Amino acid sequence: MSTTSPSAPADRRRSTSRRLGLAGDPVLAVDRVACSGHGVCAQLLDGVTLDEWGYPVVVEARVDGDDPVALEALAAAVRLCPARALYRR
Repeated sequence: MSTTSPSAPADRRRSTSRRLGLAGDPVLAVDRVACSGHGVCAQLLDGVTLDEWGYPVVVEARVDGDDPVALEALAAAVRLCPARALYRR
């Protein structure tokens, strides 16, 4: 009897793709023209700080694709940005 879950082959493919460099981790990007400096992204993401005027400075743009908490925080920041200036590459 097999003890692997039904999603095991998909997980294995994703892991192999990452190791081979075929699929990278998600990257946070900011549209600086659209950004209006609300600071929501800095509150939700560890890799973002604010400059002296309240605009985001992305210190760590790459998000660990294997960390579901980090992926959810990235998705929430993109979804909750009032200016729709955040996006995931």
